[in-house]
Formats: sequence, C-alpha cells, structure tokens
Amino acid sequence: MAPSTQVDLLEPIDLAEHLEKIELYLGQVCQIAGISKMQLDYWTNKAQIPTKGKKQRIYDIGALETVMLIKQAKDKGLNLGAAIDAARRFREVQATARS
Repeated sequence: MAPSTQVDLLEPIDLAEHLEKIELYLGQVCQIAGISKMQLDYWTNKAQIPTKGKKQRIYDIGALETVMLIKQAKDKGLNLGAAIDAARRFREVQATARS
C-alpha cells in the first residue's frame, strides 16, 4: 500500500474522549498545577480529593481539575476553605451543564 493511501485511512483523534482514562502521580499533578508536594498532600486531605493507589497516590483527571481550580481560587485571593468550596461548586455547575 502506498504511503499516501495509508495516511488517507487515518482520521483525527479526539483526545478529550480519552482524558477520563488518564492517571497521574503526585509529582505530575504538582508539576501541572504549579504547586508543591506538601501543598498537594494538604489540599488532598483537606478537600477530600479522591485518589487511587496504596503506596503512592494516583490522581484521575477530575482530581487534577479540582486541584487546578483550588489553585486558581487561591491565586485570586481566596483562603483554602473558600477555594475548596468554590472548586466544588464550579464542578457541580459544570456537571449539571453537561447533562
């Protein structure tokens, strides 16, 4: 099969459809969110962010979004408690809008 014909077989991939499958380690979440491991540990406990894993925490894409929303709220001047509440409410509104 000629190379140009092989390329014609391919279709664009919508990566958004696959994001729910992604699992990230603590260090990766910290790097993406721009926070320290100590902050992430504290926020995970305080906000009760669900994680997987026994020896090492593993975060799914929803948990990453929550962490990034908390970071955004803190950067805008909210204290941690208010930032957690804002992140929860934002995710609830988004979930309702999607359904």
